[in-house]
Amino acid sequence: MSGKRGRFSPEFKKQLVEAYREQRDSKTLSQVAREHGVGTETLRSWVKKDLAENPQTEPPLSVSERARLAELEREVRELKLEREFLGKAAAFFAKEYR
Repeated sequence: MSGKRGRFSPEFKKQLVEAYREQRDSKTLSQVAREHGVGTETLRSWVKKDLAENPQTEPPLSVSERARLAELEREVRELKLEREFLGKAAAFFAKEYR
C-alpha cells in the first residue's frame, strides 16, 4: 500500500451513495466501489452513515407478501425440526454401532 489517503468531497460521497442505491438490485456494493475507484469498506461506511442520517422507512408489506412470509417462516420451523430429528437419529445410530 502506498499509504496515501484520498480525500473525497461530500458531493462525491453523496453521488456515489446514490449511484449504489440505484444499482443495488443489479450490482453489489463491491462492484460499484470498484467502478468508481473507491474501497469497498469506504463506500460501505458512507452508505451506513447516510442511512443513519437519513433513515428510510420501508413500505408496509402487501397481503400476498405477508402470506408468503408466513409460509416461509412455517417452512423454516419445519426444516429446523427435521434437522434436529436427523441430528438425534445420527447420534443414536453412532452410539448404537460402537
